[in-house]
Amino acid sequence: MNFQSKLIENAVEEIAKLPGIGKKTALRLVLHLLKQEEQSTSLLTDSLLKLRKEIKACKTCYMIGDTEECSCGKEHRDQSVICVVEDIRDVIAIDNTAQYRGMFHVLGGIISPIEGVSPKDLNIEALIERVHEAAGQVKEIIMALPSTMEGDTTAYYIGKKLKEYKVKVSTIARGVPIGSELEFTDEITLGRSIQSRVNYDL
Repeated sequence: MNFQSKLIENAVEEIAKLPGIGKKTALRLVLHLLKQEEQSTSLLTDSLLKLRKEIKACKTCYMIGDTEECSCGKEHRDQSVICVVEDIRDVIAIDNTAQYRGMFHVLGGIISPIEGVSPKDLNIEALIERVHEAAGQVKEIIMALPSTMEGDTTAYYIGKKLKEYKVKVSTIARGVPIGSELEFTDEITLGRSIQSRVNYDL
């Protein structure tokens, strides 16, 4: 892709580094910004700089927010249940279902030897310490991790670490999505659906 301006090229190169954005989309965004008033562009850059400098991770659950304490301490949360997730996007997705009212714990990734991610790189020890400090108040840990080998390895590792505590360790149900055809479902998902079958109430 040839550019008449080095300034436009640099802007496109930087925006194209964002996930899911190719150079064509990046160019479209750059040209859109150029059409806007300078104040609009300044508001965007200022908010991004402020976000980068001032965003904080909760010291308890590692969810990001404006302060180091987020919804962990809010009374409407069930303190006895902790849902363990890979990253912040999973917290948002689960919260948006309005079906879960417990606590969260963001690992910041999953164990992946191929990518050089070990348990020490994740917030696993912080989770164990959290359960330990709760002195029996935490009754269940829900593993809401990816249904991959890395996700299963991470869940297994955490489960082993929690074995000395009297806490139930569960995982989210994995099965055939609503509206999908069985013939297009992979064997692992279909197999887990059969194993995790539920009663059909008439």
